Amino acid sequence: MATNNLLEAFRKSYQNLQLLPLVTPEDLAKFRVEYGTRMRLELEQVIEDCSTKNNKVIFAGHTGCGKSTLLADFGRRIRDRYFVVFFSIADMIEMSDINHINILFAIAVQMIDQAEKENITIKESISNNFYKWFATKTRTNIEEFKKEGNLGTNLLEWIKLALKTNSTIRDELKEEFKRKVSDLIDRVNEIASVIQDAADKDILVIIDDLDKLDLPIIRTIYYDHVKVLMQPSFRIIYTVPIAAMREISLRRTLETETSNQVKFMHVSKFFKQGENRNMDAVPNEKEVDIFRKLLLKRIASDLIEPDILKQIILKSGGVLREAIRIMNQCCTECLLLVRMEPENKDIKINQEVLYQALNNLRNDFADPLSNSHYRILTTIYKKFTPDNKDDEERQKFLDLLHFLYVLEYRNSDSWYDVHPIVIDLLHRKGFLLES
Repeated sequence: MATNNLLEAFRKSYQNLQLLPLVTPEDLAKFRVEYGTRMRLELEQVIEDCSTKNNKVIFAGHTGCGKSTLLADFGRRIRDRYFVVFFSIADMIEMSDINHINILFAIAVQMIDQAEKENITIKESISNNFYKWFATKTRTNIEEFKKEGNLGTNLLEWIKLALKTNSTIRDELKEEFKRKVSDLIDRVNEIASVIQDAADKDILVIIDDLDKLDLPIIRTIYYDHVKVLMQPSFRIIYTVPIAAMREISLRRTLETETSNQVKFMHVSKFFKQGENRNMDAVPNEKEVDIFRKLLLKRIASDLIEPDILKQIILKSGGVLREAIRIMNQCCTECLLLVRMEPENKDIKINQEVLYQALNNLRNDFADPLSNSHYRILTTIYKKFTPDNKDDEERQKFLDLLHFLYVLEYRNSDSWYDVHPIVIDLLHRKGFLLES
């Protein structure tokens, strides 16, 4: 393959391997593989069968396990039956400043925005009242918008931009509704009711990326203010990180408030508990094949040696995003090699490239770790569960779980293991010499 062609091939693969969920119909059609069908049907069942007084769902899982792609696909499949509003909270609000109030405000904005995108006819006097309300709450000079004929979508775009970038507006919203959040909920429900009547469909709101928040913010939102988030009158799916569901008080609160409508999306299990300690262990080929199909939709098979593809898959620990991340890093190494060795026409992802890619990722994992983290990881490697001797150790374990150093698996029981790349790190650091 000529150098220019090789460079372009790896560049295309690198772009295909960006760590982004498949949300758009185009990306779903191009890259999606059949994955999580049972979970999608479980979500459909709980949404279809819920009551008006119990219509909130908590969807939990590891970052990168495929929740966002599954939710986007789920929302697309049921649009014929529901008015679906799917959005990422990360696109709406600065992640460090998310709270229950701006979540509800974002829902209101997104419902109106989706109605406009779908050309849902809402009586002009009613829609104008909504726009004026948004403008008032965000301190917008609506007269300027009127003069320019921009009362509709442009105002909503401005509000979305303001929520994302303007901390003063977020602070003002929080202060205004702090003691009268019921007023905000009433307006959210009013908007939903108008749209529902106009669309002649029940509303389903799916809020993605709440699971990517830091754990302290998650606790504040879902523990201190969960009752507020349950009060909108329509169906809502909230995402939650797996680590949050391992805090007893928070989990019990969410189970109680949703009447146990909590769904878990688990990572793929290539091996039964402990089998991966055996060099001759045979992985679950059905699960491996799903990952193989996923990766080969993003990279041409002639750019990677066949046995390397399986190594990459197993190093992911069963987390879809991790497989993509490793392959992406391999493409980065190959792009550099093509530039360093333009005369070499045989560059592909081989053992040497994978070694360098894993070394880079291993160092990324290692940078934030302290000795106490290593002790927790060693314990989990040996026992498949943490000791959690005190609150401080428990919190460090939850952080390791949240950031994928530790992965949770499930068969008849839940158990934990260390991310395969981090296992390599433990070996190199000498923590497993006695194992």
